[in-house]
This record gives sequence, structure tokens and C-alpha cells, in this order.
Amino acid sequence: MRLIVNLPAFNEEEKIAETIKSIPRTIKGIDEVLVQVIDDGSKDQTATKAKEAGADFVFSHKVNRGLGITFRTATEKALENGADIMVNIDADGQFNPNDISKIIEPILNGEVDMTSADRFGKHKAKNMPAAKYYLNRFAAWIIGWFMNYPIKDLTCGFRGYNKETLLRLNLPGAFTYTQEVIIDALGKNLKIKWIPVEVTYFEGRKSRVVRSIYKYVNNSAKIILKAVRDVRPMKFFGVPGLFLIIISLAVFGYFIMLYFQEFKISPYRNYLIFSISSFLIGLQFLVFALIADMIKSSRKLTEDQMYMMKVEKYKR
Repeated sequence: MRLIVNLPAFNEEEKIAETIKSIPRTIKGIDEVLVQVIDDGSKDQTATKAKEAGADFVFSHKVNRGLGITFRTATEKALENGADIMVNIDADGQFNPNDISKIIEPILNGEVDMTSADRFGKHKAKNMPAAKYYLNRFAAWIIGWFMNYPIKDLTCGFRGYNKETLLRLNLPGAFTYTQEVIIDALGKNLKIKWIPVEVTYFEGRKSRVVRSIYKYVNNSAKIILKAVRDVRPMKFFGVPGLFLIIISLAVFGYFIMLYFQEFKISPYRNYLIFSISSFLIGLQFLVFALIADMIKSSRKLTEDQMYMMKVEKYKR
């Protein structure tokens, strides 16, 4: 059983060596622990420091390409390097590497396909910015409702993946990956478990992703909407469609009641116009739901073919 601990890194020369050295190389149930670093176009000595600290694999992007592409690179390299399990952990040392054993335990026991650290459970994250906390909680609730699955922490990058999950994930985003992975995994009926961990945000630390709250929310919203649209199209389009049709029928019923009192349309034509417009828009949403569901079926066939190709490519 080979575990690859992956560290995505961008300009982390100050912390990465310390983080690598603190990663346990002996874990119960694991035959071999290897460290992999994906340097996303760092302008400092991140790659050099990682090699000097004992990283087994170091791969560098020539330019900064974003967390989403960095994660895809990480999964490809982990599979190439024979990973049975991959753990993704931040390179800056915010998370305790000794928690890796807790992260992978449910995977080793065959309980789940994927695990994610939970920063909001038993151990509350310390010094987390308020905006980040509330945005995460709100987004987790929204996505949990759409996916019909309780999500405890949507954006934490400290996660464990078994080989099946690495083979099945297909993520097109470049900005980030954390939300997409949860949505894509649940859409493929992979089992996820959240593991409470303790994390302390360093004072004065600048996020590599959240340069601007507005841009982060804007980019994350686009990613989430696209992912949910592709994974749950009937719910994404069907729910608002049915809502509009129900509203239109209720308003039309009210119009009929008023009409039969005076047998005049003109005083109440706005109700009629609103009812007809809402019904037509709702009907369009239902048509979109059916079309999107057909596209989803075609996409599933394509992804199944990609999965078989990956199985053949990365078999040991």
C-alpha cells in the first residue's frame, strides 16, 4: 500500500522544508510513504528547498497556472508514481502532518473513497477570517442541499483520496478545485467522510487564492454553478421551473376568481400577463432540465471511457 503525500506549492520557500520534514514516513497500514511536491511556477527557491528537504518527487510548472490545474497535475503524477492513496496537504504547515493517519484511516478501512478535514467540527479553526468562515458555511449548506448530502467543510484542501477516486475525478476548473472535487465525487456516488482536525491560521498570512474577496466569491460561484449544473441538471433547472409554473397557476387562479366577479379582463390583465409569462419561462426551464439531463448521460459515457483508459494507463 503506497501513500503519496502531495504538497501544492507557490512561493513557499520559507515553510516547505519544515513541512516536508514533519511528514511521518511510517504510518500504520501503509507500506511506503512518499512525498510529492507540485511547484506551481514559484519565483523563489521552493523546488530546490523541497528537494533538499527530502521530497521524493518534485514537479514544477514553468508558469503559475492556478490551484485547479495544479491539483490535476498532482493526481496525474500520483497515479504515475503508483499511489494507492493520495493525501493533499498545504505546504505552509498550517495543518498538522500527524493528522494524516486520521485522514486516511477511513479509506484504509474501506469505509469511504475520500476524506476531507473538517475545520468547523470538534476543533474550531483558530484565527480564520470571518468572511472566509461564513462564506464557506453558506456555500457548504447550498451545495449540500443540491447534492442531498451533508457537507461540513467545502473548501479545505487537506484531503485523502483512494485510487478509485483519483481515477474517476474530472475537473475542468483552473482557479481552484476544492468545491468541484466535492460536487464531482458526490455526483459519481463516491463516499466522503469529514474528519475533525485542528488548524491555526498564521497571523499576517496572505492567502494564495483569496487575493480579493470579490474575485474569490465571483470565481467560486461560477465554478459551483457550473459543477452543480452538470452533476444535478434536473434539480438545477427543474426546481426553479416547477416553482415558476406553480406561481403562474396560483396567479392565474386568482385572475379567474377576479374575472368571474365582473367578467372583465382589462382591470386584471397584469395578473394574466404575469401568469402566462411565468408559465412559459417555467416550461423553458423544464425543457432545459431534460436537455441537460441528456447531456449528462452522454458525459457519463465519455467519463466511463476515460476511466477505463486511466485504469489501463496507470495499472501496476
